[in-house]
Amino acid sequence: MKPALSLVIPVYNEEAHIATSITTVRRILDAANISHQFILVDDGSRDGTWAALQSLAITMTGIRAYKLSRNFGKEAALCAGLEQVDTDLALVMDSDLQHPPELIPAMVAKMQEGYDVVEGIKSDRGHEGQMYKLGARAFYSSFMRLTGFDLRDASDFKLMNRRVINAWRQLPERDTFFRGMAAWVGFKRYAMPFQVARRVEGVSKWSPVKLSRLFISAISSFSSLPLQIITILGAIFFFSSLLLAIWTLYMKFAGTALSGFTTVILLQLIIGSAIMFGLGTIGLYLARIYDEIKARPRYLIEQSAASTVSTPGTASPIF
Repeated sequence: MKPALSLVIPVYNEEAHIATSITTVRRILDAANISHQFILVDDGSRDGTWAALQSLAITMTGIRAYKLSRNFGKEAALCAGLEQVDTDLALVMDSDLQHPPELIPAMVAKMQEGYDVVEGIKSDRGHEGQMYKLGARAFYSSFMRLTGFDLRDASDFKLMNRRVINAWRQLPERDTFFRGMAAWVGFKRYAMPFQVARRVEGVSKWSPVKLSRLFISAISSFSSLPLQIITILGAIFFFSSLLLAIWTLYMKFAGTALSGFTTVILLQLIIGSAIMFGLGTIGLYLARIYDEIKARPRYLIEQSAASTVSTPGTASPIF
């Protein structure tokens, strides 16, 4: 019996609890009579995660596991998983159960009402630190102003049908931002609120440096407005220089001009900073063009493992 739902789960250094997480999700889906399979992508873990996934493939049915050749990042792992989906529905979720699996049956039921995407929206960011919450709010606010896409409280917890999966696969960029790409494709969507649960074990793999890189990548992927800001700054300095020239000539002819270097130094610092900012922004977009032109693959799969029986349990298809 072919599974109706594929659960795409990126995994990184989750040896301690991955078996428990998969068992928990399976128990909920079997109770809801949803035929399913797991597509687990090990993003170059440094612990025994891959051995744990291989063990799951031996002891459980409906497991398809892939090991990337190195740590390419969560976004690449999501790409690897989604490109392996061969079912009508695909659900993307985290392996730490912060995305509540209890909502999956309700998401599937909502999909049957004619929606193409059912996405989890965070009604409560749970036990995140205050600085992290402020940073997330600033990121999504900036992203909305620069791109026009409202991703406030969005998450990677999404259920998509085959139309959306096929549309997403048509996007060719190498440096991906899944939440933004999933919003860009459009289609009929339903937002389902959820509360972020505590991690079953371990700590977040997102460091401030990685989050900063994600912010820069997301903004530059979906908006060229930072390049236009350079033009705006140039116009501001041009008109400011005209006003300053008029004021300087007036002071000269009035005989009240004073010698000094403060104004000159300040102007040099301000204009120099603006030039460096502009060059840095241009360099960022040139680097993105350079990466895309190289056309290297998003990821490389080193190993794979699969259960001998692809359909778990005795659950019947949902469609």
